[in-house]
Amino acid sequence: MKIARLLYENTETYGLIKENKVATKDEITYQTGVPIPQSIKDFLFDGWFNEVKDQLDDLPYNENISKFKLLSPIPNPNKIICLAFNYTDHAEEQGLKAPEDPSIVIKPRTTLNSTNSDIICPDFVTQLDYEIELAMIIGKNCKNISEEEAKEAIFGYMVFNDVSARDIQFKDKQFTRGKSFDTFAPCGPWITTADEIRDPQNLKLSTKINGEIRQDSSTSKMFIKIPEIVSKISKVMTLEKGDIISTGTPAGVMLNKPNAVFLKDGDKVEMEIENVGVLRNTIKFVKSI
Repeated sequence: MKIARLLYENTETYGLIKENKVATKDEITYQTGVPIPQSIKDFLFDGWFNEVKDQLDDLPYNENISKFKLLSPIPNPNKIICLAFNYTDHAEEQGLKAPEDPSIVIKPRTTLNSTNSDIICPDFVTQLDYEIELAMIIGKNCKNISEEEAKEAIFGYMVFNDVSARDIQFKDKQFTRGKSFDTFAPCGPWITTADEIRDPQNLKLSTKINGEIRQDSSTSKMFIKIPEIVSKISKVMTLEKGDIISTGTPAGVMLNKPNAVFLKDGDKVEMEIENVGVLRNTIKFVKSI
């Protein structure tokens, strides 16, 4: 099932997506008779989704998706956690060994951005880079859980671009500021529920810049696998409903490449993960004060 957060005529709502058609929140309420809440987080994580789930297959999908603007699927998550060097091919191209434990960066929620929106970058950044990642959405509060329990804690998946200002990253000698600019976390285009992804460790993923393939890999190349990621992070911090964990990027980014071609104003970025979705954004450089 694909669940999207939507904007129509300046009013936020949400709905289910099937073949570019939408069954809106109001349609779900009308067809099921259940007065589901206005907030998508309340709907997904406070029992309402489970209450109506068995009735959703018979919904009419009456609206064209083009009628709506797709928003970042989860508003105001408590945490956005990103892994570094978690793909063997990416670690190898950097001359590194993938770490045994999750090496994480926390991005602020003001980085969140949606598909078909601009990635806004101040003009003092000179080395803007992309990172396609499979992100998971945590569906329940959890702490110190096993890998088996971790599988049950994942509500769904989405495409995530961990946009990074490499020049800032190198200057600071750590990742946080270079990954924390507003709009530097495009994600979506919707949440694909975990039950629709038969094997999240065997999904093709690709990045195209202006139609040119830059990343072409598979989630099979993750070093730390998804249940272990969730379990190990839960031993450090309490994971909460709606938290986003992005699982690292494969080879093909511009980081440390001798002839790197970094993103520039007007570039079109297209990221696709098999059975999850396609994320499209445009780069826009703006003059800083």
